[in-house]
Order: sequence, then C-alpha cells, then structure tokens
Amino acid sequence: MDIPVDFWKLAAGLAIFLYGMFLLEDSVRIMSGKAFRQMIRSYTDGRLRSIGSGALITAILQSSSAVSLMVLAFVGAGVMTMENGIGVMVGANIGTTLTAWIVAAFGFKIKISSMAFPLIACSGLISMIINPASKVFQVSRLLIGFGFLLLGLDYMKTSVEVYTQYVDLTALIGYGAWLYLLFGILMTAIMQASAASIAIILTGLNSGLITFEIAAAMVIGANIGTTVTVLLGAIGGMPIKKRVGASHLVFNVITGLVAFIALGPLSHVVALFFDTSTDAVMGLALFHTLFNLIGAIIFLPFIGYLSRFLLRFFPERKAVLTVYLNNTPTEVLDAATSSLRKETLHLFQECQLYTLKTFGIDEKLVFDHSLPFQKNLGRRSTPTDFYENAKLLHGEIIEFYAKLLNAKLEQEEAKALERMIYASRNIMNSMKNIKGLRHDMEEFDSSDNKHLNLQYRLFRRRLVGLYHSINSFFETMGDHQEQYRILLRTVIHIEQQDAQFLSTVMELAAAKDIDEREISSLLMANRLFSQSCRLQIFALKDLLLRKEEIKEFDHAMDMKELLDEEHGRQGIDPPQPNAPENRQIA
Repeated sequence: MDIPVDFWKLAAGLAIFLYGMFLLEDSVRIMSGKAFRQMIRSYTDGRLRSIGSGALITAILQSSSAVSLMVLAFVGAGVMTMENGIGVMVGANIGTTLTAWIVAAFGFKIKISSMAFPLIACSGLISMIINPASKVFQVSRLLIGFGFLLLGLDYMKTSVEVYTQYVDLTALIGYGAWLYLLFGILMTAIMQASAASIAIILTGLNSGLITFEIAAAMVIGANIGTTVTVLLGAIGGMPIKKRVGASHLVFNVITGLVAFIALGPLSHVVALFFDTSTDAVMGLALFHTLFNLIGAIIFLPFIGYLSRFLLRFFPERKAVLTVYLNNTPTEVLDAATSSLRKETLHLFQECQLYTLKTFGIDEKLVFDHSLPFQKNLGRRSTPTDFYENAKLLHGEIIEFYAKLLNAKLEQEEAKALERMIYASRNIMNSMKNIKGLRHDMEEFDSSDNKHLNLQYRLFRRRLVGLYHSINSFFETMGDHQEQYRILLRTVIHIEQQDAQFLSTVMELAAAKDIDEREISSLLMANRLFSQSCRLQIFALKDLLLRKEEIKEFDHAMDMKELLDEEHGRQGIDPPQPNAPENRQIA
C-alpha cells in the first residue's frame, strides 16, 4: 500500500523551523545586554549547574530538540559559553526521559503545537502593538521564534506521522539487537522527535510485539537519532554553533554505544526495580533515564577536553580583510607607514562602494574593477555585510597603528600616522551616516509624493558627482597643488548643494507640497548626507595631501567659516562658486 509523504508540509515545517531559529537567535542577540547576559550565565555557569538547568528546562518543555536548538541560538549570540552550552545539552538528554515516564504511566501523547500556537498568537499580537525599539518587542520576537521552532518541529513530525501506524515491529524479530538500534535511529531522524519514537516503542512493548531488550536497543537508537535536529540547526552556522551541535552528536553516540554494550547489565539493574515481564513500560522508562544519567556522569569530566578538541576541529575562519597590513612587519617603519596609508585608502574605497550599494547605484559608474570586499563576500552580499567588514578592517587599522606607536617615532612621523587614523575615523563616521540614511532613502524612493522621489534622485546625482570629482583627484596623483584645489572646490560644491537643498525644502514647505514629517525627514537626511560627503573629503585630505597643502586646506576652511559668519551677521548670502557638472544616472 502506497502512503504518500506530505512533502509540502515537510518542506513548510523545515522552513518554519529555520525561520524560528533565526528569530530566536536574532532577538537574543539584540537583547543581550549586560543584565541579560548575567542572568543567562547565572543559571548555566558551571558544568553541574548547566547540566541541571538543561535537565529541568527540558523536563518542563518536553522537547530536548527545542532546548538544544535554544542552546545553539544562545551560543551563537554569544550569551553562553560553549562548555556551558554542552552541559545544558547533556542535561537535556536527562530531562527528555520524563517523556517516557509520562507515556509509560499515563499514556499521554505530547502535542507540541498545543504550546506553539498560544506562543505565536499571543506574542504576535503583542509585537503588533508594542514599540519595535522596546525590550518587550524583542521578547515577543523571541517567543514567536520559539513558537515557530516548535511548530516547525511539529509539522516535520506530523508530515510523516502517517507511517507510524504501518510500522510492523514484529517484522524485525529474529535479527540482532544492532538492527533495532539502527531502526530507532532512522525512525527518530525521520520524525524529528524522539518522544514520538519512544511512544511507538512503548506501544510495541506494551502489546508484547517486542521484548524488553529489543525495546531498549530501539530507545538507544532514538536517543542517537534525535541529534539530527540539532545538526540541522547547526548546518551553515558559525563554527561555535557547529561545535555545540557536534558535541551533542558525540555525547549521544558515545552514551548510546556504552548503553548498547552494557545492555545486559543495565537490564538486570532495571529488573531490580520493575518486573519487566509484567511492567515492562515502566522498566523501559527507567532504562532510558538510567543510561542517560550514566552517560552524563561519564561525560562530565571530559567536557573541557571535548570543547578544546572541537575548537581545533571547527576553528574560527576569520576572513582576511586587510590587503596591505597582513604581511607587513611593523619593524620596518617606512614600509609599515606606506602599508597603513594604502590600507586606509582601501577602506575609503570600500566606503565608496558601500555608499553606492546603499543608494542602489551601479558601482561601474565609479569603479572599473572589483574591490576586495566584493570578492570575499560574493554577489549576494548586502550593504550590511560591507558595513560589518568595514568595521573589522577599521579595527585592524587601529591595531596596526597601535603597534607602530611602540616604535621610536620622530614628531613628523607620529603626526603623519595620526592623520591616517583621523582619516580612518572619518571614513567610518561617513559610513555610519550613510547607514542612518538607508531607511529615509527607501521611504523617499517608494513615496507617493513626487517631490520626495525627485529629492531621492537628486541625492543619487549628488553622490555620483562627488565620486567623479574624487576620481579626478586620483587622476592627478603627484600634482599636490591640483589635488588641493580639487578637494577645496569639491567641499565648496558640497556646501553649495547643501544650501540649495535647504532652499528647495523651504520652498516646498511654503507651498505645502510636503508635510511636517517629510520636512523633518528631508532635513535630517540632507544633514547626514552632506556630513558624510565632507568626511570623505577630509579623509582624503589627511591621507594623501602633503603637510603644506593640508595647512592651506585647513586655513581655507577656517576662512570660509569666518566669511560665512560675517555674511550671516550682515544678512548676505555667501558667494556660490560655479558647480562642477553632475553626470546623469538612471
């Protein structure tokens, strides 16, 4: 008889499961302030406490897989150490044995969705009415994620649950115990729930279809099979999540092998408490708890060793973000200084690329080659990926600079290095301003107000015009006076565009073409954009101009400020230079 698998329900369960995992980990990471981290650590700090906490939580939630997946999220978010995470997962194996006791004593069948639906419903409604910036909103996201995680597990289980009524355990009688072990592994791996597997095994045992020894072998297999869920949650994750997932597999496999080898002696121990010929189901529940306790006792002294082994087996694969600093010794000062300048220039170019991506502008309008971040991150990279890499690169630049400070530097050398660090900071502040613009730019682009659409297009033109001026700056390398003039003209042009934008917004406001909220958004966006442009120019000034041109540039800026102040007192508009032509973009 053909029994079709509900494939789409299985696929939907997997998708819901993975999305729940994402929500859970993301909300934990956002909420992981100092107090939250201390609270989590207080309940899992130390091997014995972490094992006890894992056992208690799993006994309450009745899902070792769910608890283990929560551990993956906590470890991945950095609020739980790997050793304590391993301890919780060891404890989860003990706590999950309560399921067997409940089924054996009351015939109760756990239904995960009975907990998932209220979690999703209540937390979802709360998240709709709570401020997204509040901690309550993140707690609701965490609970929604946990609800989705449970619901996904339930969908994956029930999508193949129809098979369980057709499982004929008598067909395996006569084969060795190892086959029942494999059958238990396979059954649990398919159904994604050891509780369901144990319920089937207890049913067969209670009906007299299988002997106690066969049922014990299958329970051991179910214990090993439950690791599939955790491994699934660790696939594609950070190395630390893979370590925790692998530790769960190692613990369950070793515990299972020890229990399988000692199957006879353990059965005799169980017989001291329950007569397996008349009360086999209670005996099997005791066996399940007993061999997990023995596994935890055996495993406890070796958690640290396993942690260190997994650290070597799944090392942190740190991306090499630096292009010039990585192989430059700080002892050779001239070479180190040159590399630091080139690396900071590399950061500047990545800042340009990040800005272009944020505004949805084709980088080919500015660059004729791919930059290192593009090659490292791949085509599917997002502006957020670029921003995070830029922060790491900035950190490496600061670290390299700190090493150079240990050398004996002349005053001019120290000042030159200091200017490079100013440049690096200005670049990162420029990127931070652009990051703050993303939401407004998306809003302007999708707005029904044509005036906001127009301003969005003008922002993009202003950006491309700026980068074409910067390209002209690079094309005149060696002519320091011309570079100085280009930067000065560019800064004045930024000020001109800033003033023009303010004038336009005032005209639109007077004509009531934009409302109060739109006025505020436009002014804030323009402030961030103009400041970002200025910071990029100031970074180039400190990075590539000579000391003489830097003094001239700073003096010109000081004079401009004085003139602007004087004109402001007299009520005269400051003089506006001829603007360099902006190239049109799509």
